[in-house]
Amino acid sequence: MSASAIFVLDLKGKVLICRNYKGDVDMAEIDHFMSLLMQHEEEGLICPVMAHGNVHFMWIKHSNLYLVATTNKNSNASLVYSFLYKLVEVFTEYFKELEEESIQDNFVVVYELLDELMDFGFPQTTDSKILQEYITQEGAKLEVAKTKVPTTVTNAVSWRSEGIKYKKNEVFIDVIESINVLVNANGSVMSSDIVGSIKLKTMLSGMPELRLGLNDRVLFALTGWSGDKGKTVVMEDVKFHQCVRLSRFESDRTISFIPPDGESELMSYRINTHVKPLIWIESVIEKFSHSRVEIMVKAKGQFKKQSVANNVEVRVPVPSDADSPKFKTSTGHAKYVPEKNLVVWTIKSFPGGKEFLMRAHFGLPSVENDEAEGKPPITVKFEIPYFTVSGIQVRYMKIIEKSGYQALPWVRYITQSGDYQLRTNV
Repeated sequence: MSASAIFVLDLKGKVLICRNYKGDVDMAEIDHFMSLLMQHEEEGLICPVMAHGNVHFMWIKHSNLYLVATTNKNSNASLVYSFLYKLVEVFTEYFKELEEESIQDNFVVVYELLDELMDFGFPQTTDSKILQEYITQEGAKLEVAKTKVPTTVTNAVSWRSEGIKYKKNEVFIDVIESINVLVNANGSVMSSDIVGSIKLKTMLSGMPELRLGLNDRVLFALTGWSGDKGKTVVMEDVKFHQCVRLSRFESDRTISFIPPDGESELMSYRINTHVKPLIWIESVIEKFSHSRVEIMVKAKGQFKKQSVANNVEVRVPVPSDADSPKFKTSTGHAKYVPEKNLVVWTIKSFPGGKEFLMRAHFGLPSVENDEAEGKPPITVKFEIPYFTVSGIQVRYMKIIEKSGYQALPWVRYITQSGDYQLRTNV
């Protein structure tokens, strides 16, 4: 089961727009939502699912809005939340910014979208590209001839329109990997994994069939490939766009699909492996009571010398009562961000194998701060182009279209920081 009704509320709990899909929950039940939420906030027990009698509220907050689904059945909560986040995505595609004003300014379009996105409590057409073919922001100017529902809504291939034409047929493939690392104060890696995604920008005419080949260890085992196993990867938690033929992937690991036009995420995956931190941080933070804090941070690139990390940011926490900052860096520049109690050291270009140093000096007030402060970690942001830490590779991309045109596939690899934390002693 899914949602009975969907509501969009402002921060005071006033209903801006709503759509009743099943009629089995009294629409006045939403009046209890805000009081329940405030009660949970006061108790410090904010919960994504709240109940009033037999009615359950499932909600998310976005900007200055609450999006709330009501149900009185044992609903599939993950489906409802996926739908609420999809609502945010579709509204943002339409209005660029999703906030109270954009709902009020586009009331008719929002109601039409709520009508098309869900039917009798079940998600229907949720692809914004397809929705934009027949729900436009110029709804009042629509000619009668144009109000016919596009065939994509009823097609087997609901994510791609027919008759698409390009002068130059190309497909761009981005393999993007984010590294999550947690290092303790003694320098040991506590946890690490890689979260990856393959994104496409498709500029192909007609209805092409694409086949993507990766250096997937399971595929090589199935086909009896006897090469170097070190050059293969084991992907977990693989999630595909709806265009991928799952039965084909499950039988022979072929990623076969008719792609959506334009930009889309083809798949995401996780690789559970021990990752050596690509940028290693050593820090010495000395706190002298009632006088000063001395910080020394050394950053070392632990990746190939031919690679370069771009837009590196090392964020070092400092006491909330620190003042009078002084910095010295061997490269890049450091600045104090008092509202976040951070020193941000920025290095535009960080070659592999290099080491850089940053020193900071802060004054401390003579009166001790009574509030006990936690020990927030040092965090690092970076991006390394032309490189994947897992070693995943696109081995081939075959493009088959009945007209037989030639098309060019382009592949780009990017590694970036995800949740990248290094704990400190102080």
